Amino acid sequence: MADPFCHYHRVTYAECTVGDHVYHARYLDLLEAARGEFLRGLGGPVAFWQAQDAIFPVIEARLRYHFPARYDDWLAIEVWPTLVRGVRVNFGHRIRNEAGRLILEAETFHACTSVAEKPRRLPAELAAKLAELRPPAQAVAVPACA
Repeated sequence: MADPFCHYHRVTYAECTVGDHVYHARYLDLLEAARGEFLRGLGGPVAFWQAQDAIFPVIEARLRYHFPARYDDWLAIEVWPTLVRGVRVNFGHRIRNEAGRLILEAETFHACTSVAEKPRRLPAELAAKLAELRPPAQAVAVPACA
């Protein structure tokens, strides 16, 4: 397996609470941005896949918060596929700050559907690329991005 895809983000003031930490729901936006860039690197932006009549709505998300990210932190958001099968694709995510401190671990679960929201198999080209990047079943941990 290759190293996970890494997307970088500087925390903005708008993403923070009065307590100077990223509001919990904003992490979903960060994960979405990272997945979008990950897909762009695999053949095209989300709009490309949508033009191919494939969208990937989130059907479940699990987030585990470890440490708060704060205003102006430089974050590394890692993304890798954890399941690629039929109409399903799941992604693992990790967010670390510039000191390497683990901020969040997450997994998002997606169904591939047509734009009309009918379940459909993942596009073969995308499924093949994702399957190449999926960690082996016996892998204990995914290496961190640099």
